[in-house]
Amino acid sequence: MASSLKDWVKAFYVVFAFCSVLCFGAIKSLLVGPIAALILSLGNLGVIFGLFPAHVAWTVFTLIKTNRFDAPLKVAILLGLPALFALWLALSIAISGLVAIGYGFFTPWVSSFEAFRLEHESKFLHCIVDGTWGTIKGSCTVVRDFADLCYHSYPLYLKELRENPTSNELQPLRFIHVPACIIVGIIGLVVEIPLYAAIAIVKSPYMLFKGWHRLLHDLISREGPFLETACIPIAGLTIIMWPLIVVGSILMAIFTSFFIGLYGSIIVYQERSFRRGIAYVIAMVAEFDEYTNDWLYLREGTIFPKPKYRKKRQSNSEPSVGKNQSLHDKFNSVFTESPAMLVPSLTASRSVREVIKEVKMVQIWGSMMKACEVRGTELLESGVITPVDLSDWLKAKHANDATIVDVGLPCFSFLHTLLDSIKAGSNGLMLLDGTEVNHLNRPQDRLLDWFFHPVMVLKDQIRVLGLEEGEVRYLEKMLLFGGNKARGNTWENRSFPLDPLRAAQIEGISRRMMGMNRSISKFPTYRRRYRQVVKDLIHSIGKDGVTTKSLAKEGSTRSTNSSSATKESFTRSISSRSIASIEIV
Repeated sequence: MASSLKDWVKAFYVVFAFCSVLCFGAIKSLLVGPIAALILSLGNLGVIFGLFPAHVAWTVFTLIKTNRFDAPLKVAILLGLPALFALWLALSIAISGLVAIGYGFFTPWVSSFEAFRLEHESKFLHCIVDGTWGTIKGSCTVVRDFADLCYHSYPLYLKELRENPTSNELQPLRFIHVPACIIVGIIGLVVEIPLYAAIAIVKSPYMLFKGWHRLLHDLISREGPFLETACIPIAGLTIIMWPLIVVGSILMAIFTSFFIGLYGSIIVYQERSFRRGIAYVIAMVAEFDEYTNDWLYLREGTIFPKPKYRKKRQSNSEPSVGKNQSLHDKFNSVFTESPAMLVPSLTASRSVREVIKEVKMVQIWGSMMKACEVRGTELLESGVITPVDLSDWLKAKHANDATIVDVGLPCFSFLHTLLDSIKAGSNGLMLLDGTEVNHLNRPQDRLLDWFFHPVMVLKDQIRVLGLEEGEVRYLEKMLLFGGNKARGNTWENRSFPLDPLRAAQIEGISRRMMGMNRSISKFPTYRRRYRQVVKDLIHSIGKDGVTTKSLAKEGSTRSTNSSSATKESFTRSISSRSIASIEIV
């Protein structure tokens, strides 16, 4: 009798807490949502329209200067650029509006439920306060990250396209294929968009009721997200919001259909066949239908025809790390998988305890940035890099030494993360705080999949090489200074000349690590976090007597010819603090 009464009291508490948090979250959404949505939408629209002329100029300039495309292909791309830019404007404006509404109105709501599960005594206070000012600040952060993506990441992609060697050229395109590429691209848009939307809409009721069935089953059996009492309100919110998730899946299907339809032009170019381009358009509808059937546990296969559009398929089992793939091969490897829409898994949910054991992506980002700060402090104290290097990079001055901070310092830090993981005998990566990230507990994130396996391969290659201490020092110098031999020769880190074969192996490792870092640096979140690391390093120097204002003044007057003299002056100022040289390994 007592246990039954206790269960009823617990159930009443959960229902009362859920209803209260739901009301408080709705009130916060109505108060904070319009402000956050206005900031996010106006900020993104300002970035889109403000940088649009620059995007057009950068793209046309890159298309003219690159050696990757021959004249007919350049003509075909130029003819398609107006449609692509119009599509960019339409999709970016629409997505910015949806993100502004979703983030502004739902973040305060979810924050109320998140406060309920925190181990705080004042849960009621956190339920009211959390998600108010933080949502407004978060909307500003989203705008900043989007600006970094448009202003820094996109030009880096174009720069790589211009500077790639001619050995990676695509096959030449004949003028006869230009009309075929344009026609198939238009047919792809006309066919894929309505059919993808129709398939997603027709199957949305199945997704709605199957999702509710899965969640209610977990609620009754106390499995998955309903296992812990503190998480029941959040799971209850998931049941209420499930129709919005279904609508989001439909919109995502329509969004992906744009790019899948346009990819038919690339199929025509790759296969040199108009017929195979049409076959691709038809086959993508069948593959999408089959893909959604598998996700929703409907009948196997598809009712649509599925013609072959490739002469021969490339094997995906071969490792791509260490090989120079052409753009043709990259296109094939990206689009050999079936297209997908955002369909949440309807399989049995995992326990919250199992999910908590995963290393979160934000934890990995934080550890990477903290490692860069620690290694940067060590290099500053030993006089290897100077405060002027940091100041010049922070002001976006394109000096010869800018790559030391931009590429060298992150690669140097990443190398020691790999070396520490090898030394500890880890099957994955050892973060700075001692957390191990391996195949079992890594975040189940598609973005991380692109990097985790190549990083593991690179780690195994370094381990197999069995680098000696002098070879590690040589690799450090290669990563930190790159092609700046003048700066590299001034750093006496006890490295020694290597035989040509060994040096070539180590230089290959350094090129792959630099390539990975350049790929990661294109993510907008990375730039914002890394700028904060550089600011913290400059601030730490300022506390020791070197002010930021003096750094800025000296950095602005430094030229390339006087870089060595400036380095010596800063080295003397740092050495006056009587800091002993450190062991890098």
